[in-house]
Amino acid sequence: MQLYLVQHGQAKSEDVDPDRHLTEKGQNDVKKISFFLKKYGLSVDAIWHSGKTRAAQTADILASGVVVNQAIAQHDGLKPNDAIGPLREELVKADEDLMIVGHLPFLSKLASAIVANSESADVITFQQGGIVCLEQNEELAWSIRWMVIPELLP
Repeated sequence: MQLYLVQHGQAKSEDVDPDRHLTEKGQNDVKKISFFLKKYGLSVDAIWHSGKTRAAQTADILASGVVVNQAIAQHDGLKPNDAIGPLREELVKADEDLMIVGHLPFLSKLASAIVANSESADVITFQQGGIVCLEQNEELAWSIRWMVIPELLP
């Protein structure tokens, strides 16, 4: 199983836009990642996002470059300060490739918990619009396979 974790693209401040839509830079950064993924034919069974505007927009942009076999959907338990336990348990039962578009600190805690068995391990430094691929092996252990951030792409 592969799990793709994506921090949403740069969003407008709450003062400027209470719904926090992506900025132009945020949209462009996510488009770069989407174009990169399209070149490599990335396929996932589903893309889940938190339901927050910035995450939903990011998921929609990424879907233009990724083959999504089932759906792009809002999924409970992915907000910035949600507990990771319920999703971690759900991932134990999953065997399909999945992309999750979310927020910090949630994504950082989730990645640290499944890779290092500690929410506070800080195994990945997420960047807005960036994507991290985690892979689960046959013994159900997780490792970091690769990471791409918008600044690396033309």
